[in-house]
Formats: sequence, structure tokens, C-alpha cells
Amino acid sequence: MTGLEIRLEDAGVRRGERWIFRHLDLALSAGRCLAVLGPNGRGKTTLIRALAGLLPLAEGRRRAPAAIGYVSQSIGDTVPYRCIDVVVMGRARRIGLFGAPNRADYRAAEEALAQVDGLRFAERPFSRLSGGERQIVMLARALVTGADLLILDEPASALDLANQALLLSVIERLRRDGRHAILFSTHLPQHALCVADEALLMMGVEEHLHGAADAVMTEANLARLYGIPIHRTRVAGQVEAVVPVFLPADGVTAP
Repeated sequence: MTGLEIRLEDAGVRRGERWIFRHLDLALSAGRCLAVLGPNGRGKTTLIRALAGLLPLAEGRRRAPAAIGYVSQSIGDTVPYRCIDVVVMGRARRIGLFGAPNRADYRAAEEALAQVDGLRFAERPFSRLSGGERQIVMLARALVTGADLLILDEPASALDLANQALLLSVIERLRRDGRHAILFSTHLPQHALCVADEALLMMGVEEHLHGAADAVMTEANLARLYGIPIHRTRVAGQVEAVVPVFLPADGVTAP
């Protein structure tokens, strides 16, 4: 798999008799970032878990490296460890089953926390953090694995606006270094346009639109994906913005 980080070929996952998705082809290489978009219940998390190797495919084929930096959507809040120790757990593959983390491992964890502006959390109990703060720590743990492939399931779902901006800057920096392949799911099309080279729109069980983010994420495609009018516009002539148009329940346009 020279230069290729992950691939799905004619892939499908089902629960019982119900297919979540089918006939999905996907390839992502180093230096590229892909955003997965779709409404609730369309299978984004199922796809992310299948890509990470946590769910078996019912059909098709998956090819991926052994080491993956993975951040799940739901993160428990009862972990009785300092945040620095939670990040060091990402070094487990390097440390080995019966090994213990050393000074270099803790130094790498501190560097990963610094990369996501999370050093202030290092000595705090993980269980005392907010949901957004825990996401930041878990992103640092994904980075400290040293994996070239990062898979993030709605990493901005619990983040405030400032931390969303921080997350996007981290993703963009990692993409630019050319070593990482990054795949993330999101409910925020704006994030995909900001940092993703490619987008996958999960339109239906067997319908997936995949291509360059700017080309795939048209107003018409996004409106069909989410079932509401959506406009793309430029702010201050530079930044591309995605604006959903929410209408009152009676269908009358608000003033």
C-alpha cells in the first residue's frame, strides 16, 4: 500500500437485516483530509468505526495500517486518571504489554497536549473536565500514538467556537505536514470547507457522493443531504461560509 493510508472497496455494514451502508468505495492517502457528512442516523459513526477496524464489514474489503489514532464521539467521564496519564496511554503500542511509560513517553504526551493547547489540563483529573475539554485531551492521545492515520468521530461536537477554531488549526497543520491522512465526521459543513480536501456525503444506504470538497458540497447537494435550504457565501470576500436557512414550523419565512 505504498503512499496509501486507508481504503474501502465495495464496503457494507449491516445490523441484522438492515443495511447501514453498502457499495462504498473510499481511498485516502497521506497529506489528505476527508470530511464525512450526513444527517443523524445516516451511518457516519458506523462508517468511522468500520474504518477504524472496530466494526467488521458485512461485505467488501478494508485495507489500513496497523496503527490508527482514533477519537470516538462518546468519551466516558469516570476515568480516574490525570489527563497527562490519559494521553500517555496512547503510547501503549510503543511501550508494550508489560512495559511502563518513561520520561520520553511523558515528554511526548506533553508535546501532544501543547499541540492542541491542552497543557493546562495535564495535572487535572480527566473526570473533572467538560465534554469539550475531554475531546481536546483525546485528540492529544491520538496524536501521541505517532500514527500517520487519524480518524475522528465528530471531534468538534462538544467544543465551543474558540476550541472549534483550535481544532481546525490543528487538523490543517497536520494535513500540511504531508505525513498524516486525516478523516473526520462532522455535522458542520463549514468545517469541511475550511480544512478538508475531500468530502463524502452520505445521501442514503447505497448513495454516496465523494470528491473534492468544494465540488461535492454544492448548495443543491447540501440541501438534499440535510433537507433544508443551504447557501454558500463569502464573508469579507475571503472566507467561504455555509448558511442553513431555518424556517418556522408553519413554513412562513421569518422577517
